[in-house]
Amino acid sequence: MKKNHKKTSVSLSTAENVRNQIESGGERIWRLDDFENMPFTAVAQALSRLSKKGVIRRISKGLYYRSRQTPFGESKPSPSQLHSLNIQRKEIFPAGNAASNLLGFTTQNAAKIEVATNGLSLPRSIVGQDTIIHTRRPESWKNLSTKDAALLDFLRQGGKTSELPPKETVKQLLKHFDEKHQFERLIQVAESEPPRVRALLGAIGQQIGCQKDILVTLRKSLNPLSKFDFGNLIALKHAKQWQAKNPKPHEVI
Repeated sequence: MKKNHKKTSVSLSTAENVRNQIESGGERIWRLDDFENMPFTAVAQALSRLSKKGVIRRISKGLYYRSRQTPFGESKPSPSQLHSLNIQRKEIFPAGNAASNLLGFTTQNAAKIEVATNGLSLPRSIVGQDTIIHTRRPESWKNLSTKDAALLDFLRQGGKTSELPPKETVKQLLKHFDEKHQFERLIQVAESEPPRVRALLGAIGQQIGCQKDILVTLRKSLNPLSKFDFGNLIALKHAKQWQAKNPKPHEVI
């Protein structure tokens, strides 16, 4: 009898500790591993009870989300939060407006979350039914940081998700390449990127004064007869030298 009483006391203590951590942790995703110093079974039971009470939302086995209230209803996991998850060895990165917002090109929060992954799909139970998913990103993305992936996605879009004029967009973009080794990290995966991204990296690299051998390699990887839509990045100083299409009048404002 005493033994059962002791187990109940420990369980209650774990439940209280789990709830305290969740309530003080704000909006975030919780996993069983986040409570590694507590009894596994007791933590699982505590999370299950909190889910039934509506304190957290169960999004898959052993995975829960603590939301916050917004003017549009309860919040959903952000791309940066999802990026921290390892879903069957699939990586999740911000894309589209989410990437643009992360990099400071827009203050708009899109109605639908947009993510990219190196997998063929993602479980809707985790990312949400309304999330826009871009699949089949190269395996070279697997070890990218959230910011590196956001920059590559922004280049893939030709900067068209920026709410800034072309010149301001380029100015903001180049600020990110002031960070030490930022350009080099993207060059390491450039081979697996579409030609337009390689052309944009060439124009960026030439403007920031990168090593000439990098520029030579990038140029050799491009078909000299191709022209690329630089979109909102047409204001890069060496865009024409990197085979940018002639911009439309409104793109050079």
